[in-house]
Amino acid sequence: MTFRYDFIPTPLGETLAVFSEEGLVAFDLPDAAELTTPWLLEDVSRRLQAIPEFAPGAADELHSLLDAYFEGEPVRFDDEIRFDWRLAEGFTRDALQAICEIPWGETASYGEIAVHAGSPGAARAVGTACRVTPLSIVVPVHRVVRADGSIGQYGAHPEHKRFLIDLEAESAAGRA
Repeated sequence: MTFRYDFIPTPLGETLAVFSEEGLVAFDLPDAAELTTPWLLEDVSRRLQAIPEFAPGAADELHSLLDAYFEGEPVRFDDEIRFDWRLAEGFTRDALQAICEIPWGETASYGEIAVHAGSPGAARAVGTACRVTPLSIVVPVHRVVRADGSIGQYGAHPEHKRFLIDLEAESAAGRA
C-alpha cells in the first residue's frame, strides 16, 4: 500500500493530510507548541507501519473544502471525500462515524454519541475516541461537548474547539 502526504495551512496552523488509495487516512495538526508537523509525520508513519511519500497537490481537493469550511460554508467532509478508517478500529471507529452525523452548527454530548454508536454508557470511551481520532476537524469531534454543555478539551488547545464551534454557530445563525 502506498501512502502520500501533503500540508494544508489553516487558521489553526499547518495540517498534515495523509492519503491511501482508499482515501484520507490521517488529518491532524500539532496539539502543542513543541510538536511539529514532522513529528506528526513520524507518528502517522509508525501507526501505518509505512513511510508516506511527499506528494505536493495530493490534498488540493481537501484544501479547497477546508477553505470553504473556514469561510463558514457547511461542509460535511465525509460526503465530499472518502475516508480510510484503518487507524480507527472497534468502538473508536463506531463513535467517530456517529460523530460525523452531528449536523453543522450543532453539538451533541459524549453520552448521546455513545448511544448513537451503539454503546449506551460509554461516554468516556467517546471522549477517548475524540482524543485519538486520526481525522481531526474533518470528523467533527469539536462538536462533542460535556453533558452540561461546556466544551471540554480538544487536545492541548480547547481554544481551537471554541473557535470551531463558534465558527459553525455564527455561520448557522447567519443562514437562518
